[in-house]
Amino acid sequence: MRLFHVSEQANIKEFVPRIPKRDDMDKSVGLVWAVNEWGLNNFFTPRHCPRVTYCVGEETSPEDITKFFSSSARHVVAIEYGWYKRVAELSLYLYEFNPSNFYPRGDGPGYHVSEHTEVPISMTRIDNMFDRMFERNIEVRILNNLWNLADAARNSTVRWSFRCMANAKPREDR
Repeated sequence: MRLFHVSEQANIKEFVPRIPKRDDMDKSVGLVWAVNEWGLNNFFTPRHCPRVTYCVGEETSPEDITKFFSSSARHVVAIEYGWYKRVAELSLYLYEFNPSNFYPRGDGPGYHVSEHTEVPISMTRIDNMFDRMFERNIEVRILNNLWNLADAARNSTVRWSFRCMANAKPREDR
């Protein structure tokens, strides 16, 4: 298994465990976060970019595949129109870790954590985020507002993940 950390910051020499900010996590243990290759699909955007991502899982119904996917892709990343230019111009740095100290974190798409300081075994700069997503057969959607799609995904059988929704535009009237 390969594990990665995606950052807008170049040349990070080591990743030191940090205490989680989330209230539902143990604040006595610092963590270094990583994601597996499958989970990378959710991270080809700026860190604070609000996004709705979802994919086909074992539990996804044929009806939801028809409803939520308009191409042969089985993974969707949706961002707001206001973030399009930042994504298009973005360069990211993909740090790979030795997975030996990491263990799965069950609350997200391919997340793993380590309680140790981690030194990357490699770093690769990646550009052209839209090209990168298309190469990985990710369907990209650019929307004026993410909330209706988020609500629909949440109430479906697709595997979903919502990131940075506090930065999303307010809900529109339905």
